[in-house]
Amino acid sequence: MPSPLPPSDHIATAAAPPAAHYAAARHAAWLGAAAVITDEVGRILLVHPTYRTDGTWLLPGGVVEPGEHPHVTCLREVSEELGLALSLSAVLAVHSLSPRHSGLQTSTTCPGEVRFVFDAGTLDPDQVRAIRLPREELSEYAFLETRDAVQRLRPVDAQIMLAAYRARLGHTATAHLADGRHILDVPALDRHNVHVRYRPLWDSPLNRGPVPDRLPVRQAWSWCFMPDGRVVLVADPGPRGALPMLPGGTVESSDARPEQALRRETAEEAQLALTDPVRLGWVLDETGEVCGGVGRNARLSLAARVTAIGPAAVAPAAGHCFVRLLAAPAQAAALLGWGPPGARQAQLAASTAQERWGLPTPSPAAIEEIPVEGMRLS
Repeated sequence: MPSPLPPSDHIATAAAPPAAHYAAARHAAWLGAAAVITDEVGRILLVHPTYRTDGTWLLPGGVVEPGEHPHVTCLREVSEELGLALSLSAVLAVHSLSPRHSGLQTSTTCPGEVRFVFDAGTLDPDQVRAIRLPREELSEYAFLETRDAVQRLRPVDAQIMLAAYRARLGHTATAHLADGRHILDVPALDRHNVHVRYRPLWDSPLNRGPVPDRLPVRQAWSWCFMPDGRVVLVADPGPRGALPMLPGGTVESSDARPEQALRRETAEEAQLALTDPVRLGWVLDETGEVCGGVGRNARLSLAARVTAIGPAAVAPAAGHCFVRLLAAPAQAAALLGWGPPGARQAQLAASTAQERWGLPTPSPAAIEEIPVEGMRLS
């Protein structure tokens, strides 16, 4: 019996395509790089280019030049546009834009774009004062709350900016987007359109002593600690996005003490049961505008342990459910937009929880949403 023929005698092998043909068949796209840069209270830096006819703004960054890596582009563009030498700590987002997307100008022929968004950190006041713009390219810059920033960006640019910034805040993996939308699981901050809000009131110092007798306590808020050292934040959904805050609220005339108001408010807003609230200090509110213009008053800051979390329920004062989030104390401070005073208060709350209840101080990790059905605590 003759031996079998080798496979090469039975099957004709396809000739390799010419190099030029292969190269022409490969997908082509533009490359871009941008930076998320914030000030100390979490407002995001945008620049206003002179060359955009629609008047929209941009994150600092630009076009990747031939043979250039995107991270090199980002550093170069930040230096050229802002006059700053910064470092990059993470890739926050990678975005692909299809060639027929409405976010492209109709006069531009583009094969599509892949954009990398990097974390270029937080600028201190001296760095902000050192910013120098190339006036032929950029007319101005601004640090903006993200709710205001989205109004100055093209819609797809706003979606990329939010996803990248929330990846930084939420300590999630790099966001992967296509035409402005997440292609993988949508993180909690994006799912509920959570924004950081700058609150200048909290630039005031936290007074550690007792509240003076002559100064009424109109509000009580708490760092509400879980057994693993994370804290609970609530966010009130609204047409412009959800704004995070510590659980708590207004002290009513029916409340015997601020701690009673805290227990009532946290149960209504977040369905929390608290134990052992301890006062951290108070902040002076000169006007009481948030309470209807009641005049000088104190806002009390506390820490407490969470002993139970019930199913989500409608908050009586709001008429809807609040979003309930779990974050490390440092992440919570960043989301609250209190700047350095908030970071110091978060450290104080965490050290109090460790000393009083033996709770750990967790490192930043992915921010999670408390399930609708609540949580059973050990």
